[in-house]
Amino acid sequence: MDLNSASSIVLQVLTQATSQDTAVLKPAEEQLKQWETQPGFYSVLLNIFTNHTLDVNVRWLAVLYFKNGIDRYWRRVAPHALSEEEKATLRAGLIANFNEPVNQIATQISVLIAKVARVDCPRQWPELIPTLVESVKVQDDLRQHRALLTFYHVTKTLASKRLAADRKLFYDLASGIYSFACSLWNHHTDTFLQQVYTGDEAAATNSLERTLLSLKVLRKLTVHGFVEPHWSVEVMGFLHAVFERLKQFLECSRSIRAENVCRDRLEKTIILFTKVLLDFLDQHPFSFTPLIQRSLEFAVSYVFTEAGEGIVFERFIVQCMNLIKMIVKNYAYKPSKNIEDSSPETLEAHKIKTEFFTYPTLMEICRRLVTHYFLLTKEELTMWEEDPEGFTVEETGGDSWKYSLRPCTEVLFIDIFHEYNQTLTPVLLEMVHSLQASTNMEDTSAILIKDAVYNAVGLAAYELFDSVDFDQWFKNQLLAELQVSHNRYKPIRRRVIWLIGQWISVKFKSDLRPVLYEVIRNLLQDQDLVVRIETATTLNLTVDDFEFRTDQFLPYLESMFTLLFQLLQEVTQCDTKMHVLHVLSCVIERVSMQVRPYVGCLVQYLPLLWKQSEEHNMLRCAILTTLIHLVQGLGADSKSLYPFLLPVIQLSTDVSQPPHVYLLEDGLELWLVTLENSPCLTPELLSIFQNMSALLELSSENFTNCFKIINAYIFLSSSEFLQMYAADLCRSFCEVLKDTTTDGQVQVLKVVENVLKVNPVLGPQMFQPLLPSIVRGIIGGERYPVVMSTYLGIMGRILLQNAKFFSLLLNQMACELGQELDQILGNMIEMWVDRMDNITQPERRKLSALALLSLLPSLNSVIQDKFCGIINISVEGLHDVMSEDPETETYKDCMLMSHFEELKVTEDEEPPTEQDKRKKMLALKDPVHTVSLQQFVYEKLKAQQELLGEQGFQALMETVDTEIVAQLQKFLQGF
Repeated sequence: MDLNSASSIVLQVLTQATSQDTAVLKPAEEQLKQWETQPGFYSVLLNIFTNHTLDVNVRWLAVLYFKNGIDRYWRRVAPHALSEEEKATLRAGLIANFNEPVNQIATQISVLIAKVARVDCPRQWPELIPTLVESVKVQDDLRQHRALLTFYHVTKTLASKRLAADRKLFYDLASGIYSFACSLWNHHTDTFLQQVYTGDEAAATNSLERTLLSLKVLRKLTVHGFVEPHWSVEVMGFLHAVFERLKQFLECSRSIRAENVCRDRLEKTIILFTKVLLDFLDQHPFSFTPLIQRSLEFAVSYVFTEAGEGIVFERFIVQCMNLIKMIVKNYAYKPSKNIEDSSPETLEAHKIKTEFFTYPTLMEICRRLVTHYFLLTKEELTMWEEDPEGFTVEETGGDSWKYSLRPCTEVLFIDIFHEYNQTLTPVLLEMVHSLQASTNMEDTSAILIKDAVYNAVGLAAYELFDSVDFDQWFKNQLLAELQVSHNRYKPIRRRVIWLIGQWISVKFKSDLRPVLYEVIRNLLQDQDLVVRIETATTLNLTVDDFEFRTDQFLPYLESMFTLLFQLLQEVTQCDTKMHVLHVLSCVIERVSMQVRPYVGCLVQYLPLLWKQSEEHNMLRCAILTTLIHLVQGLGADSKSLYPFLLPVIQLSTDVSQPPHVYLLEDGLELWLVTLENSPCLTPELLSIFQNMSALLELSSENFTNCFKIINAYIFLSSSEFLQMYAADLCRSFCEVLKDTTTDGQVQVLKVVENVLKVNPVLGPQMFQPLLPSIVRGIIGGERYPVVMSTYLGIMGRILLQNAKFFSLLLNQMACELGQELDQILGNMIEMWVDRMDNITQPERRKLSALALLSLLPSLNSVIQDKFCGIINISVEGLHDVMSEDPETETYKDCMLMSHFEELKVTEDEEPPTEQDKRKKMLALKDPVHTVSLQQFVYEKLKAQQELLGEQGFQALMETVDTEIVAQLQKFLQGF
């Protein structure tokens, strides 16, 4: 591409590509795509985006196309890679001038230079770093800033490389430029501070930007540029200087107004200082050891004493708390139980920590966390009044929660309390004891302190297990506090019911559960919505606890369910509705069928909620989960839900509908439990299966549930289902088997096996296209035992229950393979005997014995030749299934089922589903469960004896090992 002639053409097409008119835009994009691989195209783009007289949008687009081209065509091995000559020209052009006037374009140019550096620096681009170093020294403000911006992006990119050779190059780079980077940072920092003190805000803002960029460079060099940074005087000098600079910047913040533009950048710089310390601690814990004392003194001073008043801000407090937490929890600083096994570095760090965290320091941190940071703020109390649902979402982990101060303080409290529980337990208990007197309703401060202390006791529940008699506290004080209905006492009602939820799985007597249920029922009628939502949460924790007993809960079930349903209707926010639905689901799951009389209102409401939640897929997921538990609780009665339930399943599992991305997993689960609990197959339920072929093509993590659904249809109504879908299923299975894992292969084969169980006559015909590969797998000695086992299970069914089809199949295989039928039969029996150990399921082992015995009596020489193997398998099967009665010394086939018994269920077990009952009825028709193997062996041997005569039969029996014969005779005593 000739630069002179091409520039104007490319410029024209780029201009068209910025158009809002799609008729102009689309052809331009297509043309640019064609030019991507043309030699010279990126040189033209470089000329365009470095020409400051052109339109900004056109230049922006040129930069983006250049950046994308680096990703695709810069590496030598890439298809249509750029020539070395053009790359050399482009590298020189990129760093010729750092004078881009537009900030956004300057950032993009810096990023694309960094992308090139990732591939070429330093080997093919040795001049990059020296050029950047020289350019950041110039006096021109614009050039200096752009060079510094590029310096940062290049350093950041090179620091992210992880191969050993790349790491070595970065170490060399860091040691070479670290001194310069430190002096550059110090220069810009000093300049900024001086300009702040002289009141030159505009100049200070510019200098602060350079301070921030140079600090970003130093952060990457310090954290990633040294193997053992504690040996570098410059690195440790910089890290110690960070504390002094932090103090200067924090003091500086006093003189800068909150609304000043510089204030925001100043706070970002302060946070960046703390990130340097946190990153260094994370990457080099032992190198950080000399900084432990100073870090703790600094952080504790600003966060837990008056030193920070008036200058600290929330994000800074969070970072300081994270620094304390990382030091307290750091595994590298914890000695082994056997001190001799600990390294000197660990012992030194542990000693510094121990000397710092004295009793007075720990007590002050604990008290300050609880009585200052745990207190509900005015903003939170206002939100409680004006937006109670928003308040509960924030408190339980909304989107902004994880970035806010409260969770950080709570995590720090938990970590410090865990580490120093022996010291802090008496401190916290003393705070609890000081609150035992009744609280003045007019004293808001006292109420908030009590709320904070109770919060601490809940967070430290596991640590306080041996120190708090929670049952007595519940009976003697907490119960009474829950009965105070004054509006101003609602923070305590909410906190106490939350506190009980934290202790329910730690220490709470089962005998007290009915009293707690009474309390929960009352609080679900509280005048305050926040209290009711918190109560629902505690109810969820209570019924989800392993000590939950249904009999204790049943007297309260009706009222609880009604109150939870009323709460579900009352709340309006998506997150809150999801939460209350989850509680309802949990209750339904735990009480199972007992919920049936009370779900009518919920069943009527869910269709409305589903319609209202069309734009809220996560709420719809919660509805699906509730429906799963409802169907399981209602059992066969769930058929009454079908007018709503089946369209929901249809939508959730239709991959052509956009919501399936969110709903598919729960939709499949609902589909499965609906089938498992269905009393009969309806036309609507049958038609939903049209969604399945597309689902099988996905080959996703939902594969297993798809096959469970297919099997459920087979058990529900095989004739109707297979009549409509057998051909489609067979085609889908053939495709699945072409490209699937062993597990996927087995899933397909199990479906075929179940079809043969349900319909041994028509089943083989329906899935006939799959059977030749199974025969080949058997005679070829399939290497995966689980696959071989399933192959033999399928062939055993056909041989035992449809001998005519088995013969036709062998004839077909003889023609396909060009072999005699008897040869194929002989090979199959031989492999069957040889791979019997692959079969681990007792049912399949008995089936194999029955199937091979069904070949007798026979005059066929191949079968007689394999007689010994057939007897071996038969005796193995007898060992598997026969149990001896010690009194009568007779044997009984333990797999026999004589009649249908109602499945007995204990309180801890799930009641049988309709599918469980169908499987039991099917088993009553299965030869494995209706034919005595002992009787079958006797009859077949007797028939063979009659066919051959005594002498011929004895000659056949002599081919069997004498030990096997002896075991056989023992099993056949009495016949």
